[in-house]
Amino acid sequence: MAESSFVIRSEIAATRGFAPHRATGKEEVMHPKADHQSGRSVRIALYSHDTMGLGHIRRNLLIAQALADSSLQASTLIIAGVHEAGAFLMPRGGDCLTLPAYRKDRNGDYAPRSLPMETAALATLRSQVIGAALKNFAPDLFIVDNVPRGALQELTPVLDRVKGQGKTRCVLGLRDILDAPERVQKQWRLQDNEAAIRDYYDAVWIYGDRNVYDAIEEYAFPPDLAAKITFTGYLDPTTRLIPGDADADLFAQLPKDLAQKGFTLCMIGGGQDGLAVTQAFAQAELPADEYGVIVTGPFLPPPQKQRLLDRVAGNPRLKVLEFLPEPMRLMRQARRVIAMGGYNTVQEILCLGKRALIVPRDRPRLEQTIRAQRLRARGLLDFIAFHQLSPRTLSAWLHHAATAPLPPSRQPLDRDGLKRLPALAAAVIDSRAPVRQTIPAPSSGLEGGLRYVIA
Repeated sequence: MAESSFVIRSEIAATRGFAPHRATGKEEVMHPKADHQSGRSVRIALYSHDTMGLGHIRRNLLIAQALADSSLQASTLIIAGVHEAGAFLMPRGGDCLTLPAYRKDRNGDYAPRSLPMETAALATLRSQVIGAALKNFAPDLFIVDNVPRGALQELTPVLDRVKGQGKTRCVLGLRDILDAPERVQKQWRLQDNEAAIRDYYDAVWIYGDRNVYDAIEEYAFPPDLAAKITFTGYLDPTTRLIPGDADADLFAQLPKDLAQKGFTLCMIGGGQDGLAVTQAFAQAELPADEYGVIVTGPFLPPPQKQRLLDRVAGNPRLKVLEFLPEPMRLMRQARRVIAMGGYNTVQEILCLGKRALIVPRDRPRLEQTIRAQRLRARGLLDFIAFHQLSPRTLSAWLHHAATAPLPPSRQPLDRDGLKRLPALAAAVIDSRAPVRQTIPAPSSGLEGGLRYVIA
């Protein structure tokens, strides 16, 4: 095998000339060189449409960091749909291109966030910017988050050119849960997403544990699409870049006795649709002598933010923060967490072992609700539906359920996704990429990643 090829030393005995790969997080990667003569490092571009919240860009930043810090030593270009992406730390050898933003309402409709122009014109503008960036950056790998054709199909002409040139491999990255199956199937038919995956993508990575949610089965993906899928395992956010002196700056904004007395943290992701959660928390009865800290996110509309500030005014035990590029610095100090149920927030809660009550949004998607239900069934968190939200409900949880220890989970989650991604990326970039063969999911344990055959 050539030096630039992807190497996996499987611990599973070879049978009939091949060995099914069980992802362990310890794969060896002999990273490919895009240009052997110049020695140019591997280049990877990552796209997120970012129409509601910051979950997509934060996930892509985590992936970019893992690829940059691996033996690939990848240079990464983050293409993000919100200018707030510039507030995050970039991985070594990485930079960020921010697009003029969309916003998405609770019905799922798109419109320009700031620019006074038609939505279709903004889609064309974004598409042209993305195309120009990829043409000049010339990535070896293009990772698209969540939407096969991009928001409002803005990636379709881009992917046509990329695949026509034949120099860039493409991967579709999906979170663990997209939406309720019937909604996904309807939307994917309307957007012709299965054809997009067949035509444009060399692989599909699902950033989740197949034993928690089997997207292949739930969404009835056809065999040829299923053959492209790898369940990577969840992405562990505790590896994210955190400045050493950042804690001092953060806690300077909060009471000096915060850590001594303890606090409950209330988080609503980007904040666009989280006012009801913060209002209920602000009126809930906190445990005796403890504080409550609310993080609103950058997208809470100013009039709603003012309503919240008016609500907490005069209550010295309630503090409000707007935007934290790294919320885990505060979360790891909290005694408990009340939050909406986005992918990143839930993984942060679980990785830090926090007692948590999830209040998931139920519009425009049921993704957060399904995630909360599946993880509550494993004893990992508590959950109430949005229509059950009230100060009384939160008070009851704060004084009763939140004081009980979490039961030990009998089914631990596979959180080794970031360890596996460099090997998976190298396999896709390599001209002799593995031939994938779908193998039935195991019934238990951490082997939930979809295994594939190395030809």
